[in-house]
Amino acid sequence: MPDAKDLAQHIFGANAAAYATSRTHAQGKSLGRLIELTRPQASWHVLDVATGAGHTALAFALHVASVVASDITPQMLAQAEKLAQERGLTNVTTQIADAADLPFDSVSFDLVTSRIAPHHFADVQQFVNECVRVLKPGGLLAVDDNIAPEDGAATRYIDDYERLRDPSHVRCLPLSEWRMCFERAGLTVLHSETIEKQIGFEEWCGHQKTPPDVMAALRAMLLNAPEAAKAQLKPVTEDGVFRFSMVEGIVIGRKPM
Repeated sequence: MPDAKDLAQHIFGANAAAYATSRTHAQGKSLGRLIELTRPQASWHVLDVATGAGHTALAFALHVASVVASDITPQMLAQAEKLAQERGLTNVTTQIADAADLPFDSVSFDLVTSRIAPHHFADVQQFVNECVRVLKPGGLLAVDDNIAPEDGAATRYIDDYERLRDPSHVRCLPLSEWRMCFERAGLTVLHSETIEKQIGFEEWCGHQKTPPDVMAALRAMLLNAPEAAKAQLKPVTEDGVFRFSMVEGIVIGRKPM
């Protein structure tokens, strides 16, 4: 049975081009908020972990000296390189990297980011620990990811829903657990917030070429969700488009000097 990392490499490798054009990843509100909250400086060296098609890395590249876009999937990094070339960005490099075992020297980066990715990580605490290791003293870790409600039963239902479409999904953490992970790693939490986003069901399924029978099962899960899960998923049909909601959580932490 392949582990989550192997599944992620297979699934995202096969669908890398779809993520290069995904509106949620390329244009979501959380991307702008990460830049607003971290206030990147022209001298900074930045690492983006699990960069996917590179949208976060490329956004920060406009503001800093250099960005390393890292991911475990070569096809995703090829998309990031292509987008960087199309935009004329010369301060972006790519690197194959496991989020739980980053191949970078300690105290190398002023800022580490990861956006809409950690729900695929088998060990989120180890990921945070590794980010702290590679950060310079006083550096920032900025994470944005889909988060779970604090209700455990609702969380399990939403994880099952996510996993049915994408078997590489591991777990969405509630915001309180993200803050605990930061604090355990020695970070001072500077800010946390949530952002609700509406997602077109057909587009979401299209990212991974979801088969019709699985789409039908996913639709049924949305419509028949228990109340605590439905309160977060909020399925609705508007103007003939079936949509649901997800909640992203942003957490910013600083490494001690």
